[in-house]
Amino acid sequence: MKKKSRVEFSPRVVAFVCKWCSGSDGNSEGGSAKKSPFKGSQVSSVSVMCSGRVQPGFVLSAFELGADGVIICGCERGSCHYSTGNEQQLEMFETSKNLIKILGLEPERLKLELLPPQDTGALNRVTEEFLSQVRKAGPSPLRRQGGNG
Repeated sequence: MKKKSRVEFSPRVVAFVCKWCSGSDGNSEGGSAKKSPFKGSQVSSVSVMCSGRVQPGFVLSAFELGADGVIICGCERGSCHYSTGNEQQLEMFETSKNLIKILGLEPERLKLELLPPQDTGALNRVTEEFLSQVRKAGPSPLRRQGGNG
């Protein structure tokens, strides 16, 4: 009798990352993002000028397109390059949380992290923790229904 091999679930995560809190000095030529700090292909990183630009619609689109989790990373309070972008994200994040709840998604599939710009390892740490959290939640119900899995 053959043993069934159990393959560990590999979540698809979209990370919206402020270019100023990602360990970059913001001086990369042409505003292009530096090499992604994420290991493997589990995380699709989207570099944004400020976390305050990540609208709830972007979060919903990521889930509709098959993401199992979405993390938004911005600068810690008092460190926003654009003064109040991270404060704006705090307000929009509440809307995003309410919308995913209406869709029937678990709250642990969405996370906001405000990171110190000088801590270059913080982004990797919070993303690894989030991947573990999403792995425990399993595949998104939207991914299964939409046929994107």
